[in-house]
Amino acid sequence: MNKLIQRGVLSIAGLTAAAGIAAGPGLGLTHDTPVTETKPVAATQQVATDKQQVSMDKLLPNGVPAGQSTVPLTDEQKANAKAIIEATKKNGMDERAAVVAIATSLQESKLENLGHLGDRNDHDSQGLFQQRPSSGWGTVEQITDPEYSTTAFLNGLKQVDGWRDMPLTEAAQTVQVSAYPDHYAQWEKQAADLVAELWTK
Repeated sequence: MNKLIQRGVLSIAGLTAAAGIAAGPGLGLTHDTPVTETKPVAATQQVATDKQQVSMDKLLPNGVPAGQSTVPLTDEQKANAKAIIEATKKNGMDERAAVVAIATSLQESKLENLGHLGDRNDHDSQGLFQQRPSSGWGTVEQITDPEYSTTAFLNGLKQVDGWRDMPLTEAAQTVQVSAYPDHYAQWEKQAADLVAELWTK
């Protein structure tokens, strides 16, 4: 009698074990599937957040200066900002260089590729950066070409020791030698926003 009971118990245990093996992976898969699916999504979102944060730190390494200004932009002005970004990339320079260049153009021309303005002209200044042929920036045709004028500005910026670490307005002023050296700072945030928006487009 005891042997029969013992065999019955062993048989039930065997069936239970077999059922456990058969059901185990299935139950495990069902249980783990949501975790497996959500984990990469969460990781991707975190990476995207980190990239955005790193990008803004790079665009505005010294933070946002006080007294920021903004100007509404037409499609043409945005296209000029994009042209500055493309010329920056072509010259092997990074997003921060594009921020400096766009902020400078915002101050000088509001991102408009200006020709000679007659009596309102500052000497013979023209183009996105208000560069002067008489100061050796190039011909009128050259300085009113966005790629050429941006490259000319960036070549000047490359000569400024430590331009990445100094306040934007100092870097821009060293290149531009403006009568209003502090005015570039007010456009830094809008320039950074434009680079963040347009750099990868």
